[in-house]
Amino acid sequence: MRFKFCLITLVILPAFYLSAVAQKVTLDYYFNHEVHKNALGKTERYHYLWDDKTNTGFSIFGEALKKAGAQLDTLDKAPTVNNLKGTAIYIIVDPDTKKESANPNYIEPENISEITQWVKNGGVLLMMANDSANVELPHFNNLAAKFGMHFNDDLQNHVINDQHFADGAIITTGNSIFKTAHKIFMKDVCSIAIKPPAKAALKNSIGAVIIAIAKYGKGTVSAVGDPWLYNEYTNGRLPADFENDKAANDVAGWLLNEAQKITKP
Repeated sequence: MRFKFCLITLVILPAFYLSAVAQKVTLDYYFNHEVHKNALGKTERYHYLWDDKTNTGFSIFGEALKKAGAQLDTLDKAPTVNNLKGTAIYIIVDPDTKKESANPNYIEPENISEITQWVKNGGVLLMMANDSANVELPHFNNLAAKFGMHFNDDLQNHVINDQHFADGAIITTGNSIFKTAHKIFMKDVCSIAIKPPAKAALKNSIGAVIIAIAKYGKGTVSAVGDPWLYNEYTNGRLPADFENDKAANDVAGWLLNEAQKITKP
């Protein structure tokens, strides 16, 4: 009896065939670096942190990203092409003013050069601003301008003491980013002026651009006028017809899908 032996070849697929598990999402801890004293009088970081489960944290948005297959990371240094290597999505949220930090790290020309090159190479950048009283817009806008965007010094969807939730409502039915959420809540946001390559991705009830997107080189940039996906507005405390919790999943899925599209051949 003769036996035939088969040679089995192990094929290692290139990165663009891997699932979203390989996509790393890095949250900036450098331009936003707020601190306060806790109940024990110890100085600690707070505001928009992955591991903060209080109202000020991003733990719910982080969980949405992880459920979509992402790996979470942080960057507490100035971003460079080199230290963003391996990052698919980079998120900058609410850069500090002098009111929030004694020595804020402003977005300087050298930072802009590194970030724009990283996007051009194929990165996905999410820029989350705020109303002008609570964010350092001038330097943030220097970065946004590279992508045809400008955060305006205005106040959209103004809601007084969360008493009139309807004033913060935005309908998202049929929107390409929001696959499951039909109505979201964003309060006290800034609008975004756009020119090519930027396009409007979401407008409020009076037609102001609240979310903009742009293709830049091989990459994608998305800008929104508020850090609205922090826990306070995704933890179920809103009236039942608002779907920010679903929106967190939608945004996570959209970001990871953009990253995957970019890495496909």
